[in-house]
Amino acid sequence: MSKILIKNIKSLLLAGEDLPRYKAGAEMENLNTIDNAFLAIEDDEIIAYGKMEDWGGITDWRDLEVIDADGKMVMPAFCDSHTHAVFAKTRESEFEDRIKGLTYEEIALKGGGILNSARKLQTMDEEELFQDAMVRLEEMMSYGTGAVEIKSGYGLTVDAELKMLRVIKRLKEASPLTIKATFLGAHAYPPEFKENHQGYIDLIINEMLPVIAEEGLADYIDCFCERNYYSVEEMNQVLEAGIKYGLTPKVHVNQFSIQGGVAAAVQHNALSVDHLEEIDDQDIEALKGSDCMPTLLPGCSFFLSIPFGAGRKLIDNDLPVALATDFNPGSSPSGNMQLLTSFACVKMKLTPNEAITATTLNTAYAMGLDKTHGSISLGKKANLIITQPMESPALIPYSFGANSAETVIINGKKVK
Repeated sequence: MSKILIKNIKSLLLAGEDLPRYKAGAEMENLNTIDNAFLAIEDDEIIAYGKMEDWGGITDWRDLEVIDADGKMVMPAFCDSHTHAVFAKTRESEFEDRIKGLTYEEIALKGGGILNSARKLQTMDEEELFQDAMVRLEEMMSYGTGAVEIKSGYGLTVDAELKMLRVIKRLKEASPLTIKATFLGAHAYPPEFKENHQGYIDLIINEMLPVIAEEGLADYIDCFCERNYYSVEEMNQVLEAGIKYGLTPKVHVNQFSIQGGVAAAVQHNALSVDHLEEIDDQDIEALKGSDCMPTLLPGCSFFLSIPFGAGRKLIDNDLPVALATDFNPGSSPSGNMQLLTSFACVKMKLTPNEAITATTLNTAYAMGLDKTHGSISLGKKANLIITQPMESPALIPYSFGANSAETVIINGKKVK
C-alpha cells in the first residue's frame, strides 16, 4: 500500500463531493477552490482532502510520502478526450505545403492528409506503432494528462483498422494512463472506394464491427461528417451500426462546413460532437437540452490557420465546452493540454478558469470518465497535477509553451 500526503496546498482546484458531471455556461468559471488545503492518497484513490486546519492528522506514518505544496496549486490531471495518438509517421512535408499556400482540403484531394497517414500505417508493424505511441503518451503525461481517448482511422482497410485498435488495447494494458478507444473507420474513403462509398461502409459494418465487438477493441464509434468525406446520411448508417454493437457515438463534425451533422449526432445520443470550427444557431439549438458535450480542438485551428471554435458563444448560450488536443500528425501535432488553455483564452476568449474546467471536468465527461476522473472527490482516481509556485491558475494559460506542472501523479504514483 502506498500513501501520499500533500500539505500546505495554496489552492486545491475543482474539489468537492457535490460537483456536477460537467459544468455549463457561467458555472464553468467556478473552480470550487479550497485554499490552504491538504490532500491524502492511498494507493490510486483520493481518500481525504480539505482545509489544513481541518486535517485530523495521520495515525499511521509508515510508508507515507509527504509533499509540501507551499505556494503551489493542486488540480485534477487533464483528460484529453480527442486524439489520434497512434499513427505511423509525421507529415512535415504537408506542413511546408500549407506554408506555401495549399489548404488542408487541397492537400487531401491530391492524396495527402488522412490517406497519406493510412498508406504509411498499412505498411508499419504493430510493435513499432505501439512503441512510438508509448513515447507520445509519456510526453503527454509530462504535461499533466492522466486520461486519453485514442482513435483508429488511419488504417482504412479491415486489417489496418484492426491493427490500430489492437495497438490501442495494448496501450491500455501497458500505460498508466486511463485510455479509451474509438473506432473511426469512417475517417475518409480509401482511393479504391472513391466512387463506391456504400461499398466501404458495408466493409465497416459487415467486416470490421463484428471483429471489434468480438475482441472488445473499442468503446466508441466515430465518423468524419464533412464535405468531401461522409454525408449526414452516411454517418447515420455508420453510427446506427456501431450502436447495435454497443458502441457510443462520438463524432467529428463542422470542421470546415455545416452539414447538419450536429443535430443528427444529438439524435443518436452522441456523447460528444468534436471540432465545431463552424457552427450556427441551429447547431446551438440542437445542443441545448441534450447531454452531448461540444468539444473544441484549438490546436487544429492554430496549426491549419482555420477559424477557432466559438467557445465564448457556446458558454454564453449556457452550454458546456470541452477542449482536447486532436493530437495527430497532420493537423495538430501536439499533445500539450496546457498549450490548449492558452489558445482557448487568447483566441476563443475563454477565461482561464473556464479553460481549466474545459480540460478536466468536462473532458472527463466527454470520455465517459466523470465518475472517476476530472475533479478532486473522495474515491476518485488519484490523477493530479502539482503546479509550479503560482499566484493564480491563470498562470497556466498565460505561460504558453511552458510546463507549469512541477509534479504529475497518475494512479497515485509520481510519474514526473
